[in-house]
Amino acid sequence: MVSLALGTRKTCATHWADKSEEQCTLVPQVSSSVKMRRCGYCMVKQPMRAKHCQLCQHCVRRYDHHCPWIENCVGEKNHPLFIVYLSVQLVVLLWGGHIAWSGLYFKQSWEWLRHNIFLLISFLLIVIFTIVVLLLLISHLYLISCNTTTWEFMSYHRISYLRHSELENPFDQGVIRNLWMFFCSCHLTAWEKIYFHRNNEPV
Repeated sequence: MVSLALGTRKTCATHWADKSEEQCTLVPQVSSSVKMRRCGYCMVKQPMRAKHCQLCQHCVRRYDHHCPWIENCVGEKNHPLFIVYLSVQLVVLLWGGHIAWSGLYFKQSWEWLRHNIFLLISFLLIVIFTIVVLLLLISHLYLISCNTTTWEFMSYHRISYLRHSELENPFDQGVIRNLWMFFCSCHLTAWEKIYFHRNNEPV
């Protein structure tokens, strides 16, 4: 689970009460021009890049999207595993497509089509799903290389900390560092530090 708080409002409030001292050291004071979101369900201020998922009923750090296929949100702690999931899915589809293709022996006759119609339909479906998964994997890898999320990419104009930023993407630290932080970092990132550091850099 990638949740910041699970279950009821009481659980969420208790979680944040325990984390209050840690937050004070990790999160600098927010500029008055940037209004931090307050979760209408947990009734606490969310850290930067977090979002409450109404389907999962909990807040998610570095929220990317809610995936109906895994029945869970994709966020900071399980996003790398989601990329692994897409990669494995792509390999299985390519393997299935190879097997289906090897079973097809094309002949220009209705008799051949009648006996191979299901195999042919299966192959076409595998091709469609392979294209979808491949495009999804490529789009996620692109967003990861830019250190942005699907939610931020789709809702840029509605997110206060992005609207008020002097930079187009205040979290982008270069492709190599972005990929390193995503795949190799084993601790949670204080996005506020990166945000304010990047926005205070001379242009």
